[in-house]
Amino acid sequence: MVKISLFVFTILVFASCGSESSNKIDSKDGEVFSSAAAGGQSEEELKAALAEVEKEEEERAKAEAATRTSMTFDKILHDFGKIKVDTENEATFLVTNTGSNPLIIDRVDVSCGCTTAQKPEKPILPGKSDKIAVVFHPKPGQLNEQKKTITVTANTEPKIVVLDIKAFVTE
Repeated sequence: MVKISLFVFTILVFASCGSESSNKIDSKDGEVFSSAAAGGQSEEELKAALAEVEKEEEERAKAEAATRTSMTFDKILHDFGKIKVDTENEATFLVTNTGSNPLIIDRVDVSCGCTTAQKPEKPILPGKSDKIAVVFHPKPGQLNEQKKTITVTANTEPKIVVLDIKAFVTE
């Protein structure tokens, strides 16, 4: 009974969509099949399209893997120690390309508006180093222990590395 009700409901829904629709509804052994979600494509056509997309994705992944490299940092944490509120506190993280392809740092994001970071603009060649400059400017409401993160996104595996800064802020 439920299958028949579902069948009638499905027919009514598709009939209400208009006669111009290319939706196809079939019933076999009480089961309802529709090609509406597939845009009129058969299962074989959908499988072929999926196989093509998977092949393209595999080729893209291979091309991306061929350009990956690796990087190391001189430190992943910078401790400013005791600092005053409303001051400019600068730190530098030295990044070295330890791989065999040019290192491209896509983004450097910070966790708070009180922190800014500047990334290298040019690719870093294998064996070479550059710096990520960070400035922490604590606001009056940021007293005591503070910890902020700098997220570095690059053509490496893993794609993201998180650096930290911390300070004890006083008035």
